[in-house]
Amino acid sequence: MTAYFVVRGTVEPGDQRGRELGFPTANIALSDQAGSVGDGVWAGWIGRPDGTRLPAAISVGRRPTYYGADGYRLLEAHVLDFSGDLYGETLVVWLGAHLRDQEKYASAEDLITALKNDIATAAQWTAAHPAASLPEGGESPLGEVRRVAG
Repeated sequence: MTAYFVVRGTVEPGDQRGRELGFPTANIALSDQAGSVGDGVWAGWIGRPDGTRLPAAISVGRRPTYYGADGYRLLEAHVLDFSGDLYGETLVVWLGAHLRDQEKYASAEDLITALKNDIATAAQWTAAHPAASLPEGGESPLGEVRRVAG
């Protein structure tokens, strides 16, 4: 049985940095700025309002490469093999496997290399943990992180 952290939230415009790096993300503000869910990179799934579930590499944290320790805690989901606009959609995000901690990178190139590795690992994990096996996300306040057993 896999336990998931589940977050519901509305996709907000960000600073477009992911898109500039070649990895666009769906950004969701977290109500928990203290960090009860560990910051880092996760493999997981997003659920769209129409019931579609898509695999994702998900970053949770303050984006230390650009904002240091003072950044706003944010969930950023890079949806695998997806192109489209998710702005304004309320998504359910399942964080399934913690891949690594957040790091501050010396250059955009170093960050891009790490992101490519994260995406490959997330693709492997989601292939082994299909969307059909996800627990129900349920209703919760937007931006709230909950632990759900699968």
